[in-house]
Amino acid sequence: MSTLVITDLTLRIAGHPLLENASLTIENSQKVGLVGRNGAGKSTLLAAIAGDISPDSGTILLPSRIRMARVKQETPTGNQSLLDTVLAADQERTELLQQADTIKDGFQLAEIHERLIAISADSAPSRAATILSGLGFSAEDQQRPVSDFSGGWRMRVALASTLFLNPDLLLLDEPTNHLDLEATLWLESWLANFSGSALIVSHDRNLLDHSVNAIAYLNHQKLSLTPGGYEEFVRIRTEKKLQQSREAERIAAKRAHMQAFVDRFRAKATKARQAQARLKALEKLPPLQNVIEEAPVQFEFPKPTPLPPPLITLDDVKAGYDQHVVLSHLSLRIDPEDRIALLGSNGNGKSTFIKLIAGKLTPMSGKIQKNSKLSVGYFAQHQLEELIPEQTPLQHIEAALPKASPTELRSQLARFGLGANQAETLVRSLSGGEKARLVLSLITRHNPHILLLDEPTNHLDLDAREALIHALSEFDGAVILISHDPRLVELVADRLWLVHDGRVTPFDGDMNDYRQWLDKRKQEINQIANKNQSASPSQRDIRKEKAEKRKALQPLRKKAKALEQLIDKLTQQCNLLETKLGDADFYQSSNAEEVTNMHTKLAALKKQQETAEEDWLTLQSEIEEAEIN
Repeated sequence: MSTLVITDLTLRIAGHPLLENASLTIENSQKVGLVGRNGAGKSTLLAAIAGDISPDSGTILLPSRIRMARVKQETPTGNQSLLDTVLAADQERTELLQQADTIKDGFQLAEIHERLIAISADSAPSRAATILSGLGFSAEDQQRPVSDFSGGWRMRVALASTLFLNPDLLLLDEPTNHLDLEATLWLESWLANFSGSALIVSHDRNLLDHSVNAIAYLNHQKLSLTPGGYEEFVRIRTEKKLQQSREAERIAAKRAHMQAFVDRFRAKATKARQAQARLKALEKLPPLQNVIEEAPVQFEFPKPTPLPPPLITLDDVKAGYDQHVVLSHLSLRIDPEDRIALLGSNGNGKSTFIKLIAGKLTPMSGKIQKNSKLSVGYFAQHQLEELIPEQTPLQHIEAALPKASPTELRSQLARFGLGANQAETLVRSLSGGEKARLVLSLITRHNPHILLLDEPTNHLDLDAREALIHALSEFDGAVILISHDPRLVELVADRLWLVHDGRVTPFDGDMNDYRQWLDKRKQEINQIANKNQSASPSQRDIRKEKAEKRKALQPLRKKAKALEQLIDKLTQQCNLLETKLGDADFYQSSNAEEVTNMHTKLAALKKQQETAEEDWLTLQSEIEEAEIN
């Protein structure tokens, strides 16, 4: 049975067609990566499937009662804890638990508990905690309010909420954009084991190779489906291009041969008929197809002048911000041909280390020595925001290289795929990927000996990422890299440094060893969490315990209520007798015996009242102590 069937779908934005009579079928449990050039309409297609926009024509068919989930555009806010925020994403579970606490009808309550069991409500906190942990949140973080976290971390909470729903159809648009390498590796594994269907837009080649079993290619407003991961898609596509090339050569040769015959014999009467037939056959030949649809993306880093090792040495360096120490005891060396990737979850100090090497951060203590002729190229995401929107790339590079000729300026931009048209386009009209290329062009203008790259692929598409990998492989200088793209790390770095617990230390192993290290560490954390969880009652146990307490306290509360009523009655009687004894006429109309009896009765009532009040206070203490414990 199919999870999603798209038939003859046409989508237009402002009259511009993104899809034209496109069709696609996704079967149950099939996970599909959606690829295509930037601006092709991938995100628009997801929005149409989710029902956010209506197609111009065609159909999008989903089974009735299908559970579909997509990451919300707005990030979660408020004082609710991360764990409760994720749990609240399952509205059915939340509503059933609320009803279970209020409904008194036994039959309805039994139905509610049956449904809670069916949706595994008891295991929900554990599942939510596991997902949050995988996305980089510690057990302590999960109890903190959402408002404590930045926008990027809140996006992780939104992703966690979507994954927690465990839907029949999962729609994801660039899910690794706000993740670090560790969370990206976890998400790859989670998606690979996900039992539902998924349609995933991603520029992360590793995710497309390890987590999906088919690739949907959006090209020329059509959709085509290729089984396998992205590597298999590239192989099949390359073979098709070669076949197209051979066919194009065959058709061109046949066309040329026919045309030559027609041109030669058109005027001869004996050959006119045959020439006319050839001319008709020539018209029937299929048009020549472009083998390469777009110019390939190419990057080129300039060649640095040779320098003797080491480029940089750190001797017992401590680094941080104000009085807050982030990294300490840094004693490291960087040589001209080092290719180093920094590992470790966000917040451990990777960017701090890069800033320290770049000279953007002064060490708190210790010593950093650099070669006096060292040139550094430093790339960070904030540099894209510092570009001037109303200037062109050509104006930016001209300001950075005032003595360079126009040809040299354009050549520097062309190193990173910014051609003549893009060079003269205002920055505000450039895509995120084009802005990233401009920053790469600017930071390499002085032929750096070392490249410090902090998440350089965030805005680059698949082709641009491959171009970056090839360019870095050809680069003659040193590289220190932070990236959530495992493929980039694996193909560029030959050394791994782990940033963890305030230290930067060489990691002995490759990315597979690092994956195993992460898995082992996660297991240790989960074991500790499970011990803590077993030591503390679950939410259901807490509710059950409260109900048992309420039941056990009912006799005490009933007795306390009776005492309250008795005290009220005794108080009224005492007030009545005191009123009579305070009336002068009572003494004139009564004898001494009656007066004595009245005082005796009042004393007895007050004694009863005092005893009742003492009993009531004792009961209240017992009730309060039982509620606390």
